[in-house]
Amino acid sequence: MGNRNNALELAANWVETGGLETNLAHLVSIESESQRPESRGELDRYLNNGLLPILDRLGFITTVHENPDPSGGPFLIAHRHEGDDLQTILNYGHGDVVEGQRGRWQDGMDPFALTRNGDRLYGRGTADNKIQHLINLMALEFVISARGKLGFNVKLLIEMGEEVGSPGLEEFVLANRAQLAANVLIASDGPRLQPDTPTVFTGSRGAINFTLSVELREGANHSGNWGGLLADPAMILAHALASITDARGRILVPEWRPDSLTPEISAMLRDLPVGGGGSEIDPNWGEMDQMPAERVFGWNSFTILAQESGVPDAPQNAISGSARATCQLRFVVGTVEEDILPALRRHLDRGDFETVTIGQSNEAIAPATRLDPNSPWAKFTAASLAKTSGKDPHVLPNLGGFIPNHVFSQTLGLPTIWVPHSYAGCSQHAPNEHILLPVTLDAVRCMTGLFWDIGDAELVAQVLGLRKPDFPDTIR
Repeated sequence: MGNRNNALELAANWVETGGLETNLAHLVSIESESQRPESRGELDRYLNNGLLPILDRLGFITTVHENPDPSGGPFLIAHRHEGDDLQTILNYGHGDVVEGQRGRWQDGMDPFALTRNGDRLYGRGTADNKIQHLINLMALEFVISARGKLGFNVKLLIEMGEEVGSPGLEEFVLANRAQLAANVLIASDGPRLQPDTPTVFTGSRGAINFTLSVELREGANHSGNWGGLLADPAMILAHALASITDARGRILVPEWRPDSLTPEISAMLRDLPVGGGGSEIDPNWGEMDQMPAERVFGWNSFTILAQESGVPDAPQNAISGSARATCQLRFVVGTVEEDILPALRRHLDRGDFETVTIGQSNEAIAPATRLDPNSPWAKFTAASLAKTSGKDPHVLPNLGGFIPNHVFSQTLGLPTIWVPHSYAGCSQHAPNEHILLPVTLDAVRCMTGLFWDIGDAELVAQVLGLRKPDFPDTIR
């Protein structure tokens, strides 16, 4: 029987000898675009031809299920059971991708043919999310190969509709709670804060989209004949929007200012790097007394997604009869979800903006979730990643964006741990999506080490029982 280092060597060898490219190329070649109704057959093929051969090899029992929502793709549930007295880990991923956007990739690359250029592997799904659950499955295999077993039980849920809002996911999970029961969710999605350092987050910000509109009259009126006589709906809407934040984006709606950025969370976030691989951040935007990481991971943010009045592409000398803006609030735990729009209504009324109408998007509110980053499973994971990588991971209370974490934290009542394997500059959802091989090598080693440590029953019992206050040293 091997040891932890043997398992890590297997993981590194998989990347360095081309095994990763072979496995990933097959998954990328399956055009599982959930945004395209004509790709429904590819969603099924991804599960049956892409993942089932791997799961069968690992000794999983698998079932593919129809979605209770006809607009959604199928689900896969798999499990490998080693003992009733062992910890059970639930893993999650999604095999669907956004549209490939053929013809827009550099050098004529096919989004569904894996292409290597130096340390980059290009293809749709290389970052989101095919590589991420592939890494986790292969890490399980390396532990089994080195130890002869995992030392814990594993359940897996793969959905094929995440890129269209996960239709049916919550209903499906609710109906299959017994099959998905576990001690903890450990899954992977999203980017690391910095490519060379592992990241752990335990939830996500929520999101709500809504419209603000001013409808004063039918049609437009000549600005020469009516200017100064008719109220301008675009001007009213502009002032209403400007009342929601100040000139630097600081939120002015009292109920939208959460109480969850505690001194402990603030201390955890303040010095974390943000914006790695993406646009340059604007240091003078947002709350003046917050550091950038606090603003995106610990606070709410209001955004105007689109705004229109008149005919933008062909302006006329006329006062429009209406104006409309599509807006979004990203919010953290500590914000009362059901009061978000009522609070905005009260705020607008206080400013004499009674003519501004609020309309909610057809999309459901995406709930905010968060596990205490000092919880036993979060600390266990961070310590294991540090042992493998040699670096203390960046630990976040939640992702800045949204993932369907609430179905695991709320519907299943699980502690939720996310270990992302991508990086911010990966061109996710855009042409030229890619991964970096050094990040992938580090990620598969880290997950192999984490799964090895979870299989150490004595260590898990010691850590989760918190019998040692200096917990991280028990792994290092």
